[in-house]
Amino acid sequence: MRIELKKFGRVLISRPDGREAYLAAQAYVLPKKDIPEKIEVDFAGVLVLGPSWADEFLTPLKEKYGERVIFENSENASVKATLETIFSED
Repeated sequence: MRIELKKFGRVLISRPDGREAYLAAQAYVLPKKDIPEKIEVDFAGVLVLGPSWADEFLTPLKEKYGERVIFENSENASVKATLETIFSED
């Protein structure tokens, strides 16, 4: 399964928008049953990813699906920095 984040916008920064995007994905995209399928989160086309948006969307995704979540096209400096901030091991 692939989630193209550009469908939620090219500038993903606000916490309310991140929460709304996660709820939409949960309702319409994410598997309802525990299917051992990889979930590819594609950042292609995203210009800016803010930590607030990412925390609302990516954190619950990783909590629910764990290692099955794979990030693709995450070379953008904004995306890279946000992922390091959100998922850094203290």
